[in-house]
Amino acid sequence: MPHRSRTAGVVTAAALVVLATALTGCSASGSTGVAAGCKPKDTFSTITKGTLTVTLSALPPFITSQGTSLGGIDGDILNAFAKEECVTVTATPVATAAVIPAVQTGRSDVAAGSWWRSASRAKIVGLTEPVYLDQMALVSKEGYDTVPALKGKTVGTVDGDLWVGEAKAYFGDDLKIYKSTTDMYQDLKAGRLQVAMDSFGSGSFNAPNLKVKVAKPDPVIGASLQPPQTTFPISFDNPALLKALDGFIATIKANGQLAKILQSHGLPGSAANTGAPRLIS
Repeated sequence: MPHRSRTAGVVTAAALVVLATALTGCSASGSTGVAAGCKPKDTFSTITKGTLTVTLSALPPFITSQGTSLGGIDGDILNAFAKEECVTVTATPVATAAVIPAVQTGRSDVAAGSWWRSASRAKIVGLTEPVYLDQMALVSKEGYDTVPALKGKTVGTVDGDLWVGEAKAYFGDDLKIYKSTTDMYQDLKAGRLQVAMDSFGSGSFNAPNLKVKVAKPDPVIGASLQPPQTTFPISFDNPALLKALDGFIATIKANGQLAKILQSHGLPGSAANTGAPRLIS
């Protein structure tokens, strides 16, 4: 889902400028306090000792931030993980296209925000085991649920979303690419956009008065073919953190904590049943 459903492209110069600006001075204390005498379950390093730096682009209900504090589904998961590992959490909001580069370039420990497990992403960053399922959705007043039905209409998506390349090829000049989810939904609600391509959870949250339909499978948009699995992207240079987070994900799936987190944010608990790890094209 995008958000994200977001794709991991190469680190562009523009993304690095945004990233450098956003991360300057972001070593403030995080949102999750460490209890006295806390003993971490695992051993791993972080960019700033004792702090888990998390980059994100706000995407309710999946990820939100207030100051250096995390919220949303991914935020709840990472806050619980940090508590178990005796580290604080520092949220660092950046533009969508700069989130993955932050991890790639060693400026962030982990990326959050419903990032999908994709083959292209797996080439540039480490991916945790599947966290939960999300589905590509079409948001409109009319209730479109097939990709061909959008031909000739003004379609919007967010820069960095996994399907941007395929959508460009299919819709051509009818596709509008936005810098943020907020901008896209402002245009959709104002009638400047006819359809938004988004994740089901994000669409339901951002457009409760519009029709949010899971996109029917269509090979034109690979992300529509099966429910994508979300992940937490982590640098290849920190396998210990990846292993620790994998273990935590397995635990909260098994004890039902993940299902409760999902339900508390409006997603079905069954979304925690991800099945075996897979990568989408």
